Amino acid sequence: MPAASPHLDTAIDELRDLVAFDTTSRNSNLPLIDHVEAKLAALGAVCERIPNADGSKANLHARFGPAVDGGVVLSGHTDVVPVDGQPWSTDPWALTEKDGLLYGRGTCDMKGFSACILALAPQIAQADLKKPVHIALSHDEEVGCLGAPAMIDRIMEGPVKPAVVIVGEPTDMTVVTAHKGLFSVKVTLRGREAHSSLVKDGACAVTHAVPLMQYLVDQAAEMEAAAPADSPFNPPFGTLTIGEVKGGTALNILALDAEFSSLMRPAPWDDVRAIEKGLRERAAQIEAKMREGAPEAKVDITVMSDVPAFAPEEDGAAERLARQLTGDNSTRVVSYGTEAGQFQQAGLSVVVCGPGSINQAHQPDEFVAIDQLDRCCVFLDKLTRVLQA
Repeated sequence: MPAASPHLDTAIDELRDLVAFDTTSRNSNLPLIDHVEAKLAALGAVCERIPNADGSKANLHARFGPAVDGGVVLSGHTDVVPVDGQPWSTDPWALTEKDGLLYGRGTCDMKGFSACILALAPQIAQADLKKPVHIALSHDEEVGCLGAPAMIDRIMEGPVKPAVVIVGEPTDMTVVTAHKGLFSVKVTLRGREAHSSLVKDGACAVTHAVPLMQYLVDQAAEMEAAAPADSPFNPPFGTLTIGEVKGGTALNILALDAEFSSLMRPAPWDDVRAIEKGLRERAAQIEAKMREGAPEAKVDITVMSDVPAFAPEEDGAAERLARQLTGDNSTRVVSYGTEAGQFQQAGLSVVVCGPGSINQAHQPDEFVAIDQLDRCCVFLDKLTRVLQA
């Protein structure tokens, strides 16, 4: 079947260039940012980098069109997950086409969306836009959506404020209106070693970790019980798990150290802050108890990731726009997280819609179907026309 978009071949070429940058989250994304910024600036985009604390990575915000409020943000992330240990049959850093599929790390998650933006950029730059198009490319999404908040703050503090955000994570170009969040913590306890028969002479870190873990287990049960009957998620409730536990040296020694990590995937109705507050209150009580036998005892809680859930909007402008552009009127939610909740917390209307299937994300031999890129290019072409009206 012939392509519906005249921009498809260009999008594939752009994707080939983007895949060649190894932007695994542990690496700098600056070479890719240099590449994209040069392309957009040459077309007349107003570009700004928002670096991380040490300057090793950066977000990129670019804008086409008039300097007026009410435009649309096209949001994507530049980092990808590692290929280490995965049985790839192709070079993950070289785009490989086979049977209508394009293989390579990031083709689906989510350089395909960025490639389509770059393919349409010349048309966007030349269009008589009545509202601007913002392009927002973040760093470190795959390790907790760490880069986007600073860029979102910068955009909202700037002179040109958008109204609508389209996050181009892979949804098979269908409209997704909600997703769960991500909140993880590491809890470490330092007690004092002693013979297990002399419990008053020390503080067993492992023993005192147990009630903190039990609190989280109880909260998981409450989250399940609190889920509304019509929840669209799978599973229908927010989840909370303890994934790692460490501590102790011998059966008959009070443990000096203990550590555990917990991961929560809250639904939009779950109160993450209340659960965190409860954990910290109990940690303070446990620490006080431990110090009865070990004044140096300590309990620390470190938040590892904090990505808000994305809640359905009542008559949301982003949803209306995406449905207009795709013709998709189905209701879809997902259980994975994106930067959508962060944009939503800033007061913007958000939808998630992008090329590729989440089933391919993070997998060996990751791919995006050429047809998906074609549909995305058509989507962006229609968006450009809407913004000229």
